[in-house]
Amino acid sequence: MQPPSTRNGTSELVLSRALRSELVQLARLAEPREACGVLLGRREEDRVVLLGVRAARNLRVADGTMRFELDPGALVAITDEAGALGLEVVGVFHSHPRGPAVPSEADRAAAWEGWSYLIVGRADDGDELRSWRALAEGFREERVLESR
Repeated sequence: MQPPSTRNGTSELVLSRALRSELVQLARLAEPREACGVLLGRREEDRVVLLGVRAARNLRVADGTMRFELDPGALVAITDEAGALGLEVVGVFHSHPRGPAVPSEADRAAAWEGWSYLIVGRADDGDELRSWRALAEGFREERVLESR
């Protein structure tokens, strides 16, 4: 999968206020573990327009680690659902309940090129939502924009 082209090396992830709230709520409900799921939307050149999120089971919950592993069966089912809706899987989301919304080394190692990795973290002033595009040379932060 080829990543969307980016102007001046930047890309954007656009989402509604309602989707932003849903992501934060999913992260809070999973605490103290990491939440995870799939991002549905459309690619438009240098931006990803997020149109839906689907929570998925975190297979790492039982081992006591603070990591996430998306259930592959859920990914297949959600990919099928996206196709039926005329959308595509544009990435994944997960939470960092005890830290910033910055990819860990484990996140980098598991990333699929071209996908957006949206992280809901905890900042000093509350919830933090940041997105990162996985590229061959590593993650590049995407601007997160709220649509009306």
